[in-house]
Amino acid sequence: MGVPPGWWTEAVIYQIYPRSFADSDGDGIGDLPGITARLGHLAELGVDAVWLSPFYPSPQADAGYDVADYRDVDPLFGSLADADTLIAEARAKGLKVIVDLVPNHTSSAHRWFQAAVAAAPGSPERDRYVFRDGLGPDGAEPPNDWQSVFGGPAWTRLVEPDGRPGQWYLHLFDTAQPDLNWDNPEIRAEFLDVLRFWLDRGVDGFRVDVAHGLIKQADLANWEEPQEILSGNEADKPRPPMWDQDGVHEIYRDWRRVLDSYDGDRILVAEAWVEPAERIARYVRPDEMHQAFNFEYLLAAWTAPAQYAVITRSLEATDAVGAPTTWVLSNHDVIRHASRMGLSAKGGRPNGIGIGDPQPDAALGLRRARAATLLMLALPGSAYLYQGEELGLPEHTTLPDEARQDPTWERSGHTQRGRDGCRVPIPWEADAPSYGFGPTDASWLPQPSLWAEYALDRQQGVAGSTYETYRTALRLRREHGLGRGTLEWLSSGDETLVFRNGGLTVLTNFGAAAVPPPAGELLHGSAPLDADGRVPTDVTVWVRH
Repeated sequence: MGVPPGWWTEAVIYQIYPRSFADSDGDGIGDLPGITARLGHLAELGVDAVWLSPFYPSPQADAGYDVADYRDVDPLFGSLADADTLIAEARAKGLKVIVDLVPNHTSSAHRWFQAAVAAAPGSPERDRYVFRDGLGPDGAEPPNDWQSVFGGPAWTRLVEPDGRPGQWYLHLFDTAQPDLNWDNPEIRAEFLDVLRFWLDRGVDGFRVDVAHGLIKQADLANWEEPQEILSGNEADKPRPPMWDQDGVHEIYRDWRRVLDSYDGDRILVAEAWVEPAERIARYVRPDEMHQAFNFEYLLAAWTAPAQYAVITRSLEATDAVGAPTTWVLSNHDVIRHASRMGLSAKGGRPNGIGIGDPQPDAALGLRRARAATLLMLALPGSAYLYQGEELGLPEHTTLPDEARQDPTWERSGHTQRGRDGCRVPIPWEADAPSYGFGPTDASWLPQPSLWAEYALDRQQGVAGSTYETYRTALRLRREHGLGRGTLEWLSSGDETLVFRNGGLTVLTNFGAAAVPPPAGELLHGSAPLDADGRVPTDVTVWVRH
């Protein structure tokens, strides 16, 4: 089955985390005018689209993923007029704009939840959320044993309007993020209207947060396994009752019909932490979403066999439903891959790194990250980049614990440091206040002193810099049609991977010894060849054959 035409099938999409990209007014928090002023960087880099993490009105209990109003902009980030300007300026520079949509839960400050708290059990207001009576003679026990992704129980008990302990509400994330009841037709109608609101303003699509979580198993059965947002679905293991239920697909078919009624190619992107690849492929069937992040790829080990296996599985699964594969190595929820790939394999994949934790090997991590990026950008399909990775930015692994704002840190009892380390405001100018993030030294998370060496102005025009490596890769990817190409494996051993795509031969060396490059003209590499003209360890090269 062939992949239908559409810009998203081969696009490189750049994720902007608004509070950490560019600050126009000096308050230490990035904003929409700041983003608009820096769009030229993205056009120069060579990406096709931007995806904006949430900028909606929010108490910011979870950095804006607790939405209080889906049809407005938080004053922290600007105004609706600023959003309109950003969309128009992006379009003028040839960039598409994708916005985040958070449909699994609202903020507890949302007018609907406030009405639910004030209303009686069994009321229409409460039916918009997942309210249940507690267990035990006085209802003092939660309705089931589900745990929050952020740690602790997934249920919180209300104090009823008359002052007595009352019903419990479900929150798979923070207590300030009550889960919506997607079995309620009013919820479905509301979000169709929200889609239209932003489509009418000219957005090109939506990244859908927790896309696999909207429908819960009807009986809310207990789940004794540890709570993980990743829904593993091995044949011998039941599917968690809160993740990847088949009913979510009806919702996205309804959404797709709305998007298809608009001119231009508007897209839906699933953030669905689902395994195996065959399950995630269900989200991108022809009448559902257009893309789904490939988290199995993001999590794969940096070895030739692991990379071969995940790439092959991913392409086979999405080819079976006629969709492109969507590759990603970093985002606002995971340790930046320039640091993640410098961790000891024995250390696993921690949720955050801080002072006193095992520290990554920075040089090894960046070397592998550059090689992994060139491998990823040579694959057919679409790819996502996370702001700052084009600068080689590492995780801030020594962020003071007292500066942390991710609810994971508190809710886990200070056992998981959380996601703040990948969300630190990025550096633009080595010698400017806040490294050019804003006009003052203010920064909502402290920037490490080593940010200067990664600043954009230190890398522009510098041959071999990470920024120029990315820019060249994006230009060559476009010139050689790699995103719409096809992959042909030439070698898939334990030490190297070699494949062809779009007239190029791509080799990544995972082994301890340098290897000869493929025959042909060397167009690009993640690092130089050695003195003998061989490809060193942890290096990817692109060769025209």
